[in-house]
Amino acid sequence: MNKVILSVAVIAALGLTSCKNETKKVEETTATEVSKEMAMTDLSFGVRGNCGMCKSTIEKAANGVDGVASASWDVDKKKIDVSFDASKTDAMAIHKAIAASGYDTEKVAGSEEAYKDLPGCCKYDHEMMMNQSGETKSEDHSDHNH
Repeated sequence: MNKVILSVAVIAALGLTSCKNETKKVEETTATEVSKEMAMTDLSFGVRGNCGMCKSTIEKAANGVDGVASASWDVDKKKIDVSFDASKTDAMAIHKAIAASGYDTEKVAGSEEAYKDLPGCCKYDHEMMMNQSGETKSEDHSDHNH
């Protein structure tokens, strides 16, 4: 009986040791992931456009920039949210890529040549407001309810 109890105790001790090692590995992995995320920069800026086809073209242009992790353009607010690796690219490169596809951004006017080639539904008003907060719209809705 004593031998059985002893071997169980030894196995339990070995099990605890391996658990400790696994815990250390998990902590190291987490630290690496956090440092990668810290290099990512989130940015929002205005981009003029009209429809779902615009959304597709604008996001494709932004995602085509090396270092861009994600890009999402909001049709209503005329605003794009971009997440990118600041060690690989910068905001201006993203503005230029979108402008090259034919769309005005807050900092760069869209390429006239590319704009001419856009489908009719994508021919946006060059004077339209962009990077809208959306707050005005919600206030308007509340006025209608009174």
